[in-house]
Amino acid sequence: MAKKQHFFLILILGSLAALGPFSIDMYLPGFLDIAKDLKSTESTVALSLSSFFIGISVGQLLYGPLLDKYGRKKPLYFGLGLYILSSVLCLAVTNVNQLIVLRFVQAIGSCATAVASVAMVRDLFSVDESPKVFASLMLVIAVSPMLAPTGGGYLISAFGWRYVFIFLGLMAVLMLLASIFKLPESYKPDPGYSLKPKPILTNFFTVLKEPQFYTYALISSITFSGLFAYVSSSPTVFMKIYEVDKTGYGWIFALLSVSFIGSSQVNSLLLKWFSSKNIVTYALTAQCIFSLIFLVFALNNWLNLYATIGFIALFLACLGLINPNAAALALAPFTKNAGSASALMGALQMGLGALASVAVSLFNEHSVVPMPLVMTAAAFIALGCLLIGRRFITTEVEASSDSTVVAH
Repeated sequence: MAKKQHFFLILILGSLAALGPFSIDMYLPGFLDIAKDLKSTESTVALSLSSFFIGISVGQLLYGPLLDKYGRKKPLYFGLGLYILSSVLCLAVTNVNQLIVLRFVQAIGSCATAVASVAMVRDLFSVDESPKVFASLMLVIAVSPMLAPTGGGYLISAFGWRYVFIFLGLMAVLMLLASIFKLPESYKPDPGYSLKPKPILTNFFTVLKEPQFYTYALISSITFSGLFAYVSSSPTVFMKIYEVDKTGYGWIFALLSVSFIGSSQVNSLLLKWFSSKNIVTYALTAQCIFSLIFLVFALNNWLNLYATIGFIALFLACLGLINPNAAALALAPFTKNAGSASALMGALQMGLGALASVAVSLFNEHSVVPMPLVMTAAAFIALGCLLIGRRFITTEVEASSDSTVVAH
């Protein structure tokens, strides 16, 4: 493959992988404006984020079989077309319920880009090249939470919240054009591939019976729900309670993303001295302690803006250590059903994330307490899953030190 072609392929695949994170983070600074414009509340607007998480959860299970039956590009075209249509319709919403439904549809569309980009890396690049390409994709995905809310804050301040959906729609149009003219079909459609529910469900059931999978997949997913609790409540906490402006909120969100990304990079160094199993245990214990102190401070009104940022940063730093190791351990026992296991874990993460964001939205939106409350509950429930689940694992398969886990 020529160098120029190689560069453009990675650029297109990285952009496809980043569409979902951009869709989640870019409109967060506009929560207060959306609530005011649609005559609603911030907590109700947050349900549009929950519906997006549910859409991603459902979509991950949907697109895997479609990509195997129809090839990579046709489902990708369908997903991008659905995303563009729903983005256009988001411009015309007159009430928050319409936005909640359309965000669900938009998420179903964005899932095609995430799942297809991962599948096409495996199709187009050799075994030796794939880890480097996946690392490039992960870098794009990791940078997205830093760029999206900051850019969204400036865009909303200058033009209004609806322009976020104009930007996202145009972004998807460019991706569709790039996919049509620059992206090769990397997988021959398999007409004999069955889309009947029974064989698909049988694969998922086989995965779920593995104790190591359900123990570590639950740990990864439950702790990740604490991240979604933070994401969905952060506009209210920072912009309404602490009265930070839209652009300031974007920079705070970017700063906190560095905590999560930085610790996940430190993880590769720690693996030289500690096993994935031990890192999960230590980091989860620390997360329980930090989140409990955060909750105590919130209940006693001891928090200010900087203390809140500090506690969230500690929680996210622990998550950056827990998630890659728990995900690698969950997938370690599988060779044949690795795709089903990955899709199931991704769906579980987003499903529990949706529940966490709904839970936060049900509480008093004039208090910081709901955020640390849900984060603390997530950390302690995950620790309980670890202690109980390990009793059922007879022989624990160690994760490979070069395991590559790509989150959708």
